[in-house]
Amino acid sequence: MNWSLIVEPGGRSGVENMATDEALLYDSGRNGRAYLRLYRWTPPALSLGRNEPPDIYDHDEIGRRGIAVVRRPTGGKAVWHEHELTYAVAAPIGVFGTLREAYRTIHTRLAAALRALGVDTTLATGRPPVGPSDGRTSCFSAPVGGEILAQGRKLVGSAQVRRGTAFLQHGSILLDGSQEIVSAVSRQPAGVGGETTLATVLGRPVSFEELSAAIIATWGEPLRPSGRPADRPSIAQVWRR
Repeated sequence: MNWSLIVEPGGRSGVENMATDEALLYDSGRNGRAYLRLYRWTPPALSLGRNEPPDIYDHDEIGRRGIAVVRRPTGGKAVWHEHELTYAVAAPIGVFGTLREAYRTIHTRLAAALRALGVDTTLATGRPPVGPSDGRTSCFSAPVGGEILAQGRKLVGSAQVRRGTAFLQHGSILLDGSQEIVSAVSRQPAGVGGETTLATVLGRPVSFEELSAAIIATWGEPLRPSGRPADRPSIAQVWRR
């Protein structure tokens, strides 16, 4: 299958990024296209899973720190987007099959890119999450089925949503930094500390450009540079306190 490639190293706001991913999902369902998008967040932002209740976060602390917050259209737990690369895959469901198959296939492709950089990766056992959260607020508190580990710690956090005939999976690949800010603004145990970063694993900085080039080179199917489809408004964009 031919894939449309979107690379945005300059970064966009959280609302713009989630609107773009929503637009990719909508276009995949409507026109049968497959997309791979690699992007950043400017300014840094906190994204919450679709079903996370807002009262588990300290609104006053979020305001004091001037943190931008956005809801993802996918489930899962909170992610701090700063020193990382975010990927998004939107495609017809038939491309990869079941939710479990899609998780594993996409993570296998991302793991190939990470191995090309010298990272010894494994995939977590078990199944992708489909039910309620375990009470912790950080996506990187613990790995779930099919996610990518390095040195036994979580390097990539992902979430998926399916609508009609298409699906969207997006996730964060940590270049550096930490998820400590999730704990700082949470009223529940964030469970942070289960993550690792490319800088930690490789002992050197890894840039967005280096990682995106590795993903593109190892994707395994033709990638055609493409523009973004028109943004489609979504109720999932804005964090409602």
